Amino acid sequence: MNLLKDTEGAIQAGFPHKHFTIKHELVGHPLFTVEALVDLARALPEAQMEWNSGDASINQDPSKTPGNGLSPEETIKQIEQTKSWLVLKNIQVMPEYKQVLYDCLQEVEDLTSQYVTGATQRAGFIFVSSPNSITPFHMDPEHNFLLQLRGSKTMNIFDPKDREVVSEEDIENTYYGAHKHRNLTYKDEFKAREEAVVLQPGDAIHVPIHAPHWVQNGPEVSISFSITFRSDQSQKNVRIHSLNGRLREMGMKPKGLGESALADNSKDLLIRTAVRAKKVLKRET
Repeated sequence: MNLLKDTEGAIQAGFPHKHFTIKHELVGHPLFTVEALVDLARALPEAQMEWNSGDASINQDPSKTPGNGLSPEETIKQIEQTKSWLVLKNIQVMPEYKQVLYDCLQEVEDLTSQYVTGATQRAGFIFVSSPNSITPFHMDPEHNFLLQLRGSKTMNIFDPKDREVVSEEDIENTYYGAHKHRNLTYKDEFKAREEAVVLQPGDAIHVPIHAPHWVQNGPEVSISFSITFRSDQSQKNVRIHSLNGRLREMGMKPKGLGESALADNSKDLLIRTAVRAKKVLKRET
């Protein structure tokens, strides 16, 4: 059975650099009911969960994220009233969730293998959010498809190559430096540059790597399933951004990713050589 439906060829037309929507067949799946997710929250270690007040602004200082005073299980049980959002991370550690995740990602990989290679670090995340709650402005480092299972939400998303919204330094700071975090600073002038994509149950959106976005939930409880993976290309980008961040901290002005294929390949070779040398030295000591 095909879990993802791409009748318009959106994946081939847009992956991996553009956002687009497709359909999925997971609405009503028993693993994604509130009751099943309460059980999942009990089974996962606390380090694999994040839960906060959903009564937050689009701009959110990660060091000042307000809590909701509840446990993860109680947050899910009371999600309709608590004005909160919660994410269950790396749910693939549970065999039944791993199967659903891998079934979906196998379909994605079958359709995207001509664009990216070396799919790895497959991971799933489940988001449970109260009515009208907000997920702050941020970006993510993985290839990501977000599947809407219950309720509605509006994904306000930007072009990942729009350097008026997200600079090379912003991206580098997600991988390197004292302020390493996915959250970004939203400015009022960005509004005209974002696209608001409304997701209903059965809809899925591809969120490109480093595409800034924030989310406004609709008037009902929302449950979403994020299926993610890394690739040879995405891992290379991470290495280059990390090195650029280090060079910038040293007072240099490195070329941004994509400005020069020669510079990108040279940096990547340098990092991979250093990593291999470090492994050899570790074995010999």
